[in-house]
Amino acid sequence: MIQIANYIDGSLREPVGGEYLDNVDPSTGAVYSRVPDSDERDVALAAAAAESAFPDWSCQAAQARSAILLRIADLIDRDAEKLARAECIDNGKPITLARSMDIPRAAENFRFFATAILHTRSEFHETSESVMNYTLRRPRGVAGLISPWNLPLYLLTWKVAPAIATGCTAVAKPSEITPMTAHLLCELCIEAGLPAGVLNVVHGRGPRAGQAIVAHPNITTISFTGGTATGAVVAETAGPMFKRVSLELGGKNPNIVFADADFDRAIETTVKSSFLNQGQICLCGSRIFIEESIFDSFVSSLVDRARSLHAGDPLDAATRHGAMVSKGHYEKVLSYLDLAKTEGGRILCGGGPAEGLPGRCRDGYFIEPTVIAGLGPECRVNREEIFGPVVTVMPFSSESQVIEEANAARYGLSASVWTRDLSRGHRVAAAIEAGTVWLNCWLLRDLRVPFGGMKSSGVGREGGEESLRFFTEAKNVCVQT
Repeated sequence: MIQIANYIDGSLREPVGGEYLDNVDPSTGAVYSRVPDSDERDVALAAAAAESAFPDWSCQAAQARSAILLRIADLIDRDAEKLARAECIDNGKPITLARSMDIPRAAENFRFFATAILHTRSEFHETSESVMNYTLRRPRGVAGLISPWNLPLYLLTWKVAPAIATGCTAVAKPSEITPMTAHLLCELCIEAGLPAGVLNVVHGRGPRAGQAIVAHPNITTISFTGGTATGAVVAETAGPMFKRVSLELGGKNPNIVFADADFDRAIETTVKSSFLNQGQICLCGSRIFIEESIFDSFVSSLVDRARSLHAGDPLDAATRHGAMVSKGHYEKVLSYLDLAKTEGGRILCGGGPAEGLPGRCRDGYFIEPTVIAGLGPECRVNREEIFGPVVTVMPFSSESQVIEEANAARYGLSASVWTRDLSRGHRVAAAIEAGTVWLNCWLLRDLRVPFGGMKSSGVGREGGEESLRFFTEAKNVCVQT
């Protein structure tokens, strides 16, 4: 059985306490590896290594740091199939998705920030003829990076790449549910020649290892992606310590379809935005608002397409709908399907476990793509994050109504708006309380633009210049000539 190790000070190490957790393949329900159950002692070692490495790494020329990050990106490309297979087994997602999105975007994260640091700018202000001010940006020190299980390598590298590109060193904790690609990344960092201590990876549970990272006095910057409840604990811990914090949290994203939308494109993309990665993407649209005049036809097409997404072995290239990430999450999603019935919802398709999977997947955690009608915006199913292949459909009669109901949830991460009337599209996009609004598209990402949520979906922004600024401190120098 594979035994995953922590990555501290340039080498792979067992946890100090010698304790391990089972790592389960969600498509089979079987344990296939063991992951460290680290604690504050492991975090202390990692933080000390990161502190020791910081002076030299932060003084490296940008070109030198860039070269190493580009080397890591090349190694990710070289081992893309190995990484995709590992993520598929760890996460339960179809291997085609890991091949086409997760692994290529992980490599792109390193390439983007490796080159971005070669083109940064600083500010100069001439105050008077004899006084000038200029701004220096310096890496903040040791960063704590905590990433989630749904896009394990993609989202981990989205934090690691800008942190170490700017000259920070880092202590990272991937989800204990999906640790394998992080472990493989550590091996690639060793091969790429990343100096010891620049990146340290401590595996383990959030309340032990994650909380120890957030609470460590010498880890001054925290980037967290995960659930809103956990984000509140991170903020509560980091706030009194005056740490810089970015929180990318939950979502309950609306997908708004007006009657004049391109029907075929809207249907095709709505199916994708509802059920990609089994709905386990924070940007998935889980509340679908459809203008009354096309409600019946749109829902009928959506249900037909959802029924065609048969669950299958994630390792099979033909599979488009895989397993839920864990037994606990599988049970949580099923509980919301029961709640939907209690609240008066009508299950139009799906509504329970996927049955009849052959061979090795017969005991896996599979749930059918589910479409629910008859629930109003006040229902818990429409207000709480489910994070699974479950969407609700609701009719609307006016622009003002749909804006009000779309904004009724406490989350504000993303939204999609479908209409041929671009004036209305821009107007609705401006009124929706969300950090990202897609107009006639979904999940088109440009790493140069800021990303993050509003309301209970988080604080802070990541991506592009926002990430480079997040991991650096601005210093003003005033000179009188």
